[in-house]
Amino acid sequence: MTSLKRRRLNSRSMAAISGLAVIAIILFPAASSLPAATPAQESKTLAERLGYEADARLLIVHADDLAVAHSVDAASTKALDTGSVSSASIMVPCPWLTEIAEYAKAHPQADLGLHLTLTSEWALYRWGPVAPREQVLSLLGRDGYLYPTESVAARSISPREAEIEVRAQIERARAFGINPTHLDSHMGTLFQTKELFEILLRAGHDYKLPVLVSKDLARGGPFTGSLGPGDIMIDSVVTITPAVTAEHWAEFYINTIKNLKPGITELIIHLAYDDEEMRAVTFNHPDWGAAWRQRDFNFFTSEQCRKLLEENHVKLITWREIGKLLHM
Repeated sequence: MTSLKRRRLNSRSMAAISGLAVIAIILFPAASSLPAATPAQESKTLAERLGYEADARLLIVHADDLAVAHSVDAASTKALDTGSVSSASIMVPCPWLTEIAEYAKAHPQADLGLHLTLTSEWALYRWGPVAPREQVLSLLGRDGYLYPTESVAARSISPREAEIEVRAQIERARAFGINPTHLDSHMGTLFQTKELFEILLRAGHDYKLPVLVSKDLARGGPFTGSLGPGDIMIDSVVTITPAVTAEHWAEFYINTIKNLKPGITELIIHLAYDDEEMRAVTFNHPDWGAAWRQRDFNFFTSEQCRKLLEENHVKLITWREIGKLLHM
């Protein structure tokens, strides 16, 4: 998200999504410890391996950006506790990490991953790295903060130093009592180059955590050689974009849910309250801003959403469930 935030999922990260377009995702087990799927396993869909019918419509409703602000934490945890949100991910370098860490410790079954962060995108609200600054100098812009966009970051940072920072973020989360269920990449920075992509994969392998990656990266392009035979694929990911107007916000989500296909879909959302704090954080940037996040919160904590899922026989699941397959 970003005052410069094009949380656009570009062609080199996660291809742009419009309307009901979807992108397949894959998660990566630890290559060194997990065998390739057996013929019996390959004959089953992922849904069946999780204990569901092959035609089940399974949905991960995933809230990004926890720890960015108290407003984000408060709205996201309320939605996890009382709404139709099943998963979320945490930005470890951000100032409100201690708050979300307390929630994680009090809710050990919450499905909380890490939104690995190599950018700091808002105009007036910035953060730096977790690792000692002298070890990751290439990650810093002239202002001393992480770079504001994924493209500038990818051009500027040393892969070796990026890996130091990624692992420092994972270790910081664990030190705060957070046991992450999955890994993904804020603004898709770790999908920008083969070297950065492989850092993300190695972290997933070493920590035995599922990693969110697009189908395009899994099935073609410069990253193909990085993937192993034991990879597990889920079906699609959907996120709303600035092309959807406020008046059509609920309509987008209603149509998305009604048109879900059998298999596993992740629906990425962004939650916060449209309050003074969040308006200051997202100053001069309505996309992924305070009003945007309030609309997401309103829909996914509504009775309308709950009934919609029930009436369309959509089952909410978590990365925690999927991650268990990596240890079987």
